[in-house]
Amino acid sequence: MNSRSFDVDAFLLQPLTARLATNGPTVRPVWYLWEDRAFWVLTGPWTRLFGRVRDDPRVALVVDACDPPTGLVRQVIARGRAEFVPFDVPRGRRKLSRYLGADESRWDRRFVDYLHDDPAERSTTWLRLAPDRLVAKDLSYEPG
Repeated sequence: MNSRSFDVDAFLLQPLTARLATNGPTVRPVWYLWEDRAFWVLTGPWTRLFGRVRDDPRVALVVDACDPPTGLVRQVIARGRAEFVPFDVPRGRRKLSRYLGADESRWDRRFVDYLHDDPAERSTTWLRLAPDRLVAKDLSYEPG
């Protein structure tokens, strides 16, 4: 089966769930923002993810879509060294709006708090992955 090219940026702009793998191995689902050729994941020292990446910043991340009725099968696999970057509210709002919609009044309170609490007090931070390697494949097929 041949892999076809597709618009990777448009694919990654969809509100899909990624899976982030760290040492261990440990894999967890994450919401992400694809911006400035990097994946941005909200985290902080209260998570296991933060500790694992602090101890070993090498990660892999996959975003994929599989829709058997239409035959759509696409995947993006990224690898590299993650870094922690100070949290900024505008980027946080862009990320959360992708998944929760633009109307913050409809969001669960815990998501609103990320945007209105003091990030330094909460220790909210970004995990940023600017991939050393990014592989995109379109493995779509014609359904029978």
